[in-house]
Amino acid sequence: MVEYEQKPRYGINDLIDIVRLLRSVGGCPWDREQTHESIRSDFIEETCEVIEAIDLKDTGLLREELGDVLLQVVFHCRIEEENSSFTFDDICDGICKKLIVRHPHVFGDVLADSADQVLKNWDAIKMETKGQETYTDTLNSVAKSLPALMRAQKVGKRAMRAGMDFRCAEDAAACIEKEKAELDKAIANNDKANIEEEIGDLLFSCVNAARHLGVDAELALKAATDKFISRFAAAEKLTVEDGLEIDKLSIEELDVYWNKAKKQLH
Repeated sequence: MVEYEQKPRYGINDLIDIVRLLRSVGGCPWDREQTHESIRSDFIEETCEVIEAIDLKDTGLLREELGDVLLQVVFHCRIEEENSSFTFDDICDGICKKLIVRHPHVFGDVLADSADQVLKNWDAIKMETKGQETYTDTLNSVAKSLPALMRAQKVGKRAMRAGMDFRCAEDAAACIEKEKAELDKAIANNDKANIEEEIGDLLFSCVNAARHLGVDAELALKAATDKFISRFAAAEKLTVEDGLEIDKLSIEELDVYWNKAKKQLH
């Protein structure tokens, strides 16, 4: 057992100290064993739970989940501090300097009287500070670990800044039909090696259309998935009410219940 002062209220320095104690010899065996890689998925999970709290508009839950994310930051930082790489203060110093450099219209004498101008300045400064010499560099810098739809939309947006884009939303939408035709051809030819590629192209074209129409592709798919679950639940409930088991029904029978569920939810 380690000695630690119990307080009515704690701050960031207390969190840093608690994590240090947990990682110490007299602390927690599990915490001592963890590495960046072993808790990588935890960071993703905690971030998703923050998003869930935001979607639910639950401020109490949001406060709790932000604390869990902050713990992940402090924990990863502590691992590097043990390796004498950097400290939490170094992280704070870095992000403060970045914010000051990227907001010259606030902390300098650059003029930016609109959000668009702010973003344009931000992108130019980001390219310079990160040593990005080409637009290709900016595309490659989009994290590959992002959800595929989010990454595709961000890559498309950055390509747009170089002029590599559709002229309008109608052109972007028309590309969906073109990619769908190429997928149909691959399926007809039973070209399994090409089917995956064409499905990817079709999805990418849908993302581009969404971007041109001002739609967040990730949120759109999330909403569609939630809608599917609601309709599935309604359809299953209808089958139960009729004394049937949903997994014993034919596709034709399922279609009947699916259509009933759709009408019911409208």
